[in-house]
Amino acid sequence: MKIGAQFYTLRDYCKDLDGLSESLKKVADIGYTTVQISGTCPFEAEWLKKELDKNGLECVVTHTAPARLKGELDKVIAEHTVFGCDNIGLGCYAFLQNEEYPFDAFFDTYLPIAEKIKESGKYFMYHNHAHEFMKYENKLIIEHIMERFPKENLGFILDTFWVQAGGADPAEWLNILSGRVPCIHLKDYAYDGINGERKMAVIGEGNINFDRVFKEAQKAGTKYMLVEQDDCYGENPFDCLKRSYDFLRSRGFE
Repeated sequence: MKIGAQFYTLRDYCKDLDGLSESLKKVADIGYTTVQISGTCPFEAEWLKKELDKNGLECVVTHTAPARLKGELDKVIAEHTVFGCDNIGLGCYAFLQNEEYPFDAFFDTYLPIAEKIKESGKYFMYHNHAHEFMKYENKLIIEHIMERFPKENLGFILDTFWVQAGGADPAEWLNILSGRVPCIHLKDYAYDGINGERKMAVIGEGNINFDRVFKEAQKAGTKYMLVEQDDCYGENPFDCLKRSYDFLRSRGFE
């Protein structure tokens, strides 16, 4: 399994092409060889390919805006082909949290999108948060997603922090989703005893049992483990990515 950096962590540094270019270089200098592009400024596919090649990086998955998936899917697929990315991701769907996200509308909208992505030779990927571990009609929302989408049409960018935040076990869910988790997010979960709040932490500095996560990810067929830290709580995100990288290297990953 290869380790990588999720660029949503660096979104504040990637608001223009110069910042994105510099961030790609810094991530490569840390030692990462794969990335997920998400939360950055707009870019042309040819520009990204050039920047990736220049830094010896591979983009293995994206988060792509719902409007683009719904309105210009052919262009999205063509762009991913240009910069060599086989996994097209959806970062979030709110489900049930307000009337703008009716439950069945998700499936009506994204089942044909997933099928078209599959026909192109690529894979549609869904990124979970905590709310997928709520129950709807006596079943977890993530179980509904698993059942309604054929395995070959939809994978999961399983996020270790959000699984734990939803009251579930990240390692167990890697086992459950075996065969459909080629890319996952590594994000540690810590408890702030002063404020009594959960916190996102550098890998190895929280309380997730990552040795179990790595074992189950390997068995589940995971190829890429991408470090993400949505909030670094005032620390430099590049420093956080470096500490996560050092922890993963200490566990034998590159």
